[in-house]
Amino acid sequence: MERPPNPILQASDSARILVAGQAPGNLADRSGRPFTDPSGVRLREWMGVSEDEFYDHQRIAIVPMGFCFPGYDSKGGDRPPMKVCARTWHLGLLARLPRLELILAVGGYSQSWHLNLPGSARLTEVVQNWRHHLENSNTIPTPHPSWRNNAWLKKNSWFEEELLPVLREKVRSLL
Repeated sequence: MERPPNPILQASDSARILVAGQAPGNLADRSGRPFTDPSGVRLREWMGVSEDEFYDHQRIAIVPMGFCFPGYDSKGGDRPPMKVCARTWHLGLLARLPRLELILAVGGYSQSWHLNLPGSARLTEVVQNWRHHLENSNTIPTPHPSWRNNAWLKKNSWFEEELLPVLREKVRSLL
């Protein structure tokens, strides 16, 4: 049975940080709150924020590329976010967030849109160029914090050693 639309995001015109994710997962869909799963725990650790800070919509906006849980594919993974959300809502919504000073582009779908990258952009190359993106667009690209990326994280130790300290410092300075 198909679920009815259940858009999940948080935003305020006072937010200075935008967490731009892919789409809510099943647990977020059920709770009505973004990143209420182990990925959210890891993401908050990456950012160096408490749960209360993360869910303070006055300080942190959370706007996924697709606002609703897209369901599962035939292999049990989440389907991609519905493109209609970004095309229909993102520009207008982001225009209502005038104080944003940092965009955390979580995952390839978010990176493609926020960094205006071709669909063929490789996640590792995009994330490796995080300094360039931060300097030119106030955007820090990251992989999705899912357990599915544990092998990527282990293989790319520079992410934790170089990028995360800068991310935490930037987030802390904006809170």
